[in-house]
Amino acid sequence: MKFTKMEGLGNDYFYVNCFEETVDNPREVAIKYSDRHFGIGSDGLIMIKPSLVADFYMDMYNADGSQSEMCGNGIRCVAKYVFDYGLTDKTSISVETLAGIKYLELSVIDGKVEMVTVDMGSPELIPHKIPVISSKETVVNEPINVDHTEYHMTCVSMGNPHCVVFVDDVKNFPLEKVGPLFEHHNVFPNRVNAEFVEIISRKKVKMRVWERGTGETLACGTGCCATAVACILNGHTDNEIIVEVLGGELKIKWDQEANKVYMTGPAKVVYDGEIKDI
Repeated sequence: MKFTKMEGLGNDYFYVNCFEETVDNPREVAIKYSDRHFGIGSDGLIMIKPSLVADFYMDMYNADGSQSEMCGNGIRCVAKYVFDYGLTDKTSISVETLAGIKYLELSVIDGKVEMVTVDMGSPELIPHKIPVISSKETVVNEPINVDHTEYHMTCVSMGNPHCVVFVDDVKNFPLEKVGPLFEHHNVFPNRVNAEFVEIISRKKVKMRVWERGTGETLACGTGCCATAVACILNGHTDNEIIVEVLGGELKIKWDQEANKVYMTGPAKVVYDGEIKDI
């Protein structure tokens, strides 16, 4: 089975062109080959497939084998793959995901995609649609007790569930301890992606993320979008900001009039490879 390893700000997946290849057991393949010692090493598997309603379909599995609705860094790499590898010559494409159809604009330099802007759609703030258990109309700056400590969370879905928490010092925050406690907290029926955010200015924040089913990653595109929405809802930033993550920076804009979130960032090919025993 041929694959291409790609990364968006260090959020790395191995990509399979399912116009040419078949993956019969994606959960098992994701678990086995995401292993960073005995496999390819990745945050999961993304398969690029035909779609009846869009230009392409993105089917993704996390490193633990769980299926995921959407990945902002992953979908930018899908856009780069389909253009650079000749599946399309369009610079405006649509990609079907489990979180709906996303629309992408490709910035091409010397025949290769360098940057991608994704229309990430409208943020969902209604608790049962995120989902998060709450009697409130929205979950903005609401208290949550985790490991005998009270935090304040803002919950957003960008097609997948996010819980954003503001902290004073994100670099030294005990993410490996606290992250899984948020992920598996009983107020999140489908678990949650947890973002811990330090405000730098009205135009920039720093964020670390604990991704559901994966753990800490270098970047999370939907998490950056949820972070921007949470920052704006809490009055911390302007509506267009830079979100700095361990893997780099993403530009996020929430157009509140249209209620659309736009994400702009890079996508890169690491290498092409082939797995012989599938």
